[in-house]
Amino acid sequence: MSIQYEAVFCVVNEGFSETVMYAARKAGAYGATIIKGHGSSGREAQEMFHIEIQPQKEIVMMVVPADIKDAVLKEVYNAAGLDSKGQGLAFSLPVTGTVGLSDFEEDKEEKPEE
Repeated sequence: MSIQYEAVFCVVNEGFSETVMYAARKAGAYGATIIKGHGSSGREAQEMFHIEIQPQKEIVMMVVPADIKDAVLKEVYNAAGLDSKGQGLAFSLPVTGTVGLSDFEEDKEEKPEE
């Protein structure tokens, strides 16, 4: 079974989800879901990463075609990674099944015009 889609998650400081989305769109992503969150790391994490950790977070979740996943991760990290004010981290997970996702061009060909 080949993986067609990847779920990309990016956790950034509050107010940086639009930065993430702009970068992701540059790499070919279309849309995302943004969830507000609250970080739970303590002083130990701040000392480990040598950064001040803001507790209010935004989690940007997007499903992208597997062939652009690396480009999306790179653009997102360059725009809002740990060394930026967004202090973001990003990761991806393979998507093994979907409902409601399809290739827009494929849809146009299959649906008769009304």
